[in-house]
Amino acid sequence: MRKPPIHRSFINALRGVFYMLQSERNFQIEFLALLINLFLIFYLPLSGLDTILILVVSFGVLSAEIFNTAIEKICDIIQPDFDKRIGFIKDISAGAVILMAIVSIIVGIIVYWKYIVDVLS
Repeated sequence: MRKPPIHRSFINALRGVFYMLQSERNFQIEFLALLINLFLIFYLPLSGLDTILILVVSFGVLSAEIFNTAIEKICDIIQPDFDKRIGFIKDISAGAVILMAIVSIIVGIIVYWKYIVDVLS
């Protein structure tokens, strides 16, 4: 199969992100968290390293959610009826998302704590 032109690949990838925004509640919540983080990055005087950390964990959560959704959709195609093995696979992929979300919250607390204390002082 011939690969599409590079611009078509980008369009297809963005279509996937828009699909996630339209149809996946958890992705919408996580995207809202990204928007809040973007606001805080511009509102608070974050250092370059702190900004990078916040962006990496924010996009890491979104990426994990995309992978989780892809795995769940593949599982649903392979086995549309309930199957304990498929349920286990879905639980594992959801576990990856929750771990990424937990670490992002920890990083957020560590990074934002000093800035919030400075603003309140």
